[in-house]
Amino acid sequence: MRCSSRPATLDDAPGITELLNRVDEIEIGRPETDLHTVEADLKHPEVDLRRDSWLVLDGGRPVAYGLLWDESGGERIDIDHYVLPGHRETAASLLDAMEARALEKARENGAARAVVHLHLNVAPTLDTRLLLERGWRVVRRYHVLRRAVDPARDRVPEVPAGLRIRDCAAEADRVRVHALYQAAFARHFDFQPRAYGPWLHDVDAEGLDWSLVWIVTDEELGDVGFLLARDDREAMGWIRSIGVLPGARGRGLGGLLLRHAFAAFAARGRDVVGLGVDTANDTGAPRLYDRHGMSVHYAVDTWEVVLD
Repeated sequence: MRCSSRPATLDDAPGITELLNRVDEIEIGRPETDLHTVEADLKHPEVDLRRDSWLVLDGGRPVAYGLLWDESGGERIDIDHYVLPGHRETAASLLDAMEARALEKARENGAARAVVHLHLNVAPTLDTRLLLERGWRVVRRYHVLRRAVDPARDRVPEVPAGLRIRDCAAEADRVRVHALYQAAFARHFDFQPRAYGPWLHDVDAEGLDWSLVWIVTDEELGDVGFLLARDDREAMGWIRSIGVLPGARGRGLGGLLLRHAFAAFAARGRDVVGLGVDTANDTGAPRLYDRHGMSVHYAVDTWEVVLD
């Protein structure tokens, strides 16, 4: 039976989740994709599913999936590309379609070219020769780290004098986290500034437990850092982002927030906590995580191509 291709719909989320977990099993040895994550991607405000999604079926079962979105409003376009082994021609056709749409989208934004990024496991199911033949190259590597937590070992840390940690139960605090996020990551690789509304979608705010989002405050400097975590992943508790303003770095605030999160997850009965880090991050984050006992679970490369 020949494969058929069409745009994805929200109703396809369970089948796409199954596909992504099959890819997970091949690439990292276990399924780690949750349905709600796929649903959030399909509802991304910068995605028109009719033009920006592709689902390839073989006998009614998904064997490849692609999604394209634009958070820059300019030349930077992001894509996801998933394919099962044995479908090289399908993978190539999907790349062709996504590259064409990426350039079209960038030009709709008024840009003369498209700078496209794709995140892939370092040993992906996609044949990376297809990328190299098209001029793609690796521009960054990320590590997904994890650490075992235990309530006997991971207790709530003592907060030093002059500091305070609060959660984000109030809307004003959520707005503040957004502002801290924008300021803390402004100089990071591939950072895209986001207004409050789009950012709420980026962090899947509808499914976020805001009691797992904390702000650290210095009595002299004010709010200087945050940690945003979530407890809706089946595989592990997840720290989505942790940031400290440049003027407050080097004072142990990131470590304080990290230990606070470990204790919170341990108290909830979690046994593993994970996060992702840019290996070229110049703020010292990789060293911070290493000092706190986090080890590499798997690695992801950012591939880039410039289309004009």
